[in-house]
Amino acid sequence: MDATFLQERIDATKAQIVAYEDAVTALVGGGVQSYTLDTGQSRQTVTRLDLGALQKHIDALYNRLATLEARRNGSGAVTARPGW
Repeated sequence: MDATFLQERIDATKAQIVAYEDAVTALVGGGVQSYTLDTGQSRQTVTRLDLGALQKHIDALYNRLATLEARRNGSGAVTARPGW
């Protein structure tokens, strides 16, 4: 994959992480009952009942970010065998 493309996806994923974390922060500590989450791709209203789903989505975004950064940096899993 093209490094520029991967960097664009990394930046978009980071922006989504910030948006979702802002929503969780507002719902938990801000004293609001609902929050309009605008990720730039979609817009939805979430409530405190959605906190579990929001956290799962944040975790998935962090996993995606780690995968994209590994692809960009050329790292990957390597299986090594002993030389004997």
